[in-house]
Amino acid sequence: MTSDHRAARDIAVVAFAQTDHRRHTEESSEVEMLLPVLREVLDRTGLKTADIGFTCSGSSDYLAGRAFSFTLALDGVGAWPPISESHVEMDGAWALYEAWTKLLTGEADTALVYSYGKCSPGSVRDVLTRQLDPYYVAPLWPDSVALAALQAQALIDAGHTDEPALAAVGARSRADAGANPHAQLKGRVPQGDYVVRPLRTGDCPPIGDGAAAVVLAAGEKARELCGRPAWIRGIDHRIEAHALGVRDLTDSPSARLAAEHAGAFERPVDTAELHAPFTSQEVVLRKALRLGDDVRVNPSGGALAANPVMAAGLLRIGEAAAAVHRGASDRALAHATSGPCLQQNLVAVLEGDPR
Repeated sequence: MTSDHRAARDIAVVAFAQTDHRRHTEESSEVEMLLPVLREVLDRTGLKTADIGFTCSGSSDYLAGRAFSFTLALDGVGAWPPISESHVEMDGAWALYEAWTKLLTGEADTALVYSYGKCSPGSVRDVLTRQLDPYYVAPLWPDSVALAALQAQALIDAGHTDEPALAAVGARSRADAGANPHAQLKGRVPQGDYVVRPLRTGDCPPIGDGAAAVVLAAGEKARELCGRPAWIRGIDHRIEAHALGVRDLTDSPSARLAAEHAGAFERPVDTAELHAPFTSQEVVLRKALRLGDDVRVNPSGGALAANPVMAAGLLRIGEAAAAVHRGASDRALAHATSGPCLQQNLVAVLEGDPR
């Protein structure tokens, strides 16, 4: 479903909340990490759990290390009396997509979407290899940083960027994160040594734990719950070929196609929250999404400032919506990705009512 369906029903993000993202949260379970966020996002609207028509979550059992771990997280929501609920084994941005389609059907007027990731207990670089082709690539255990480094080197070889330009992306993102009280990294962060050449520590995302939640509402209900709703004017997601060897890593046709179908190219955006965990991926996305120098990119600091796996994409949508809520943006683009080297891409366009 894309922007072609937007006339069916107007749906908006009316509230957003997130944790303070930290390197370790050994003292808290997933439920304990989620509960304050869920309370905060509902308090922003005045709704109670019983008022929510649909609940959808995003997380990964691979991070938790146990099957059906998301069922434990429902303790934080409160699933009794029984609620209408669903879960995606993906970033919360895709849970938001499912909730959006649910509201489009008219079966619910409000939805709670949340996602979380505790990356600290294990090796995220190893866990993410399970996303790869299980027959030919995964047995080689190429980790997420090594694959991102292949993409970065391809960009450098093609003349699209260089190491100083990548360092500047990281420096700008973490400087902007200075205004974000929830960011894990902010201010001056050393570029550091090579992790996998040509990527240095400063080109890579922090490892940490965090959660995010948003509330969606349809039509006049959205205006009742929020002074300036962030209307979802279009949303779409597309996927690249699974085999890395058949892709041009310097480009992202799927991100471009998702943006086109979400209506991103119909009128300029003023803000873009890009889920680019590596500095080199911002280079790819800026080109694919046709973002000029006049667009504020990741004013929150982006994934280079906080990257809780399975929540970082929902964070981008939430931050874009929050910018609309407070009047800092009139038309924002939000992007989420999953898989190696920007394999899957989701793009949403959010607008505020004219001022």
